[in-house]
Amino acid sequence: MSDARSGLPGWELGPTSSFVDVLRSASPLAGPASPPGAAGAELSVPHGTTVLALRFEGGVVMAGDRRAVEGFQIADERIEKVFPVDEFAAVAIAGAAGQATEIVRLFQTEVEHYEKVEGEHLSLEGKANRLGQMIRANLPQAMQGLVVVPLFAGFDLQQHEGRIFRYDVTGGRWEEADYHATGSGGVFARGTLKKRWQPNMDRAGAVRAVIEALWDASQEDVATGGPNVRIGVYPSVKVVTAAGIEVVGDDEIRDAFESILEASAATSHWVASGPARETHDVPGASPGAADAAGEGGDA
Repeated sequence: MSDARSGLPGWELGPTSSFVDVLRSASPLAGPASPPGAAGAELSVPHGTTVLALRFEGGVVMAGDRRAVEGFQIADERIEKVFPVDEFAAVAIAGAAGQATEIVRLFQTEVEHYEKVEGEHLSLEGKANRLGQMIRANLPQAMQGLVVVPLFAGFDLQQHEGRIFRYDVTGGRWEEADYHATGSGGVFARGTLKKRWQPNMDRAGAVRAVIEALWDASQEDVATGGPNVRIGVYPSVKVVTAAGIEVVGDDEIRDAFESILEASAATSHWVASGPARETHDVPGASPGAADAAGEGGDA
C-alpha cells in the first residue's frame, strides 16, 4: 500500500526530506535515522577553526591557528589552514577540513591552468569570483554538514594594495576594508583586530596584531589552539605583498608572542582565573584555616 505523503510503498518521509532517511526507514541495516527536522545525520569529520586576515601598508597578512576538532575532541594540533594560491594570493580555510583542503587544491590548479594558458596572472577580483563559484558548487555537501567558509586575500597588482574577501556558505562574496576573521573563534579575534588595527600600520605591527588576535580567541574558544611553546606549535602566518608571499618563521612568531605576554603582564604559565574566593567551615579545623586555604592553599 502506497503512503500518501511519500508515494512509495510503505515508506514515509516524515518531517525531513533527506533521501538518506528514506533509505533508513526502508532498511534498518542502513543505520539510525537523523533527528526530526535534520537534513541528515551529523558527520564526525575534522573541522578547522579560526582564520583571519589584516591589511597593512604594503600588503596583507593572513593567519590561522593549528587546531582541528571533531566535536569536542582535538583531531589535530598541527593542521595547516593558510595556503598560497599563486605568487600574490592566499586562502585560509575554516569548516570541514577535508572538503576545504580539496577545494583549495582545485582552486590552486585552476588558477595555475589559467595563467599557463593565458600567459598572464588572473586578476585578484577574478580569483575571488572563481572561489565564490566553487563554494556555491559545494552547497549540496554543505547541506549535509560539509560546510566550507574560507577567507581569501592577496595583493592587487592593478590597484597596488592588499585586499580581503570573505564568503558565506552559498558562495556570496564581500570585500572587507581592513580586517576580518572567521571560524569558531572569529568573533573574539575580530574584537582584537578592531582594537589593534591602525591606518598605515607596518608589517611588524600587523604580524603582532594577528598573533594577539589568535591568542585572545584561544582563551575564549575551546576549538581554537593558541601558541604552544612546549611542543613548538605556532600559528601559521603568511604575508602577501608586491614581492610575493612570505612565510613568517616560528622564531618571529615566538618573539611576538612573548612580547605580547610581557606587555599584558602575563607569563608562559598563564592562569585562566584566580583562586576561588569561597570559604567553607571545616569541622574540627582551627579558626582561620579555611580562610588561609582559600587565599593560598591548593584545592
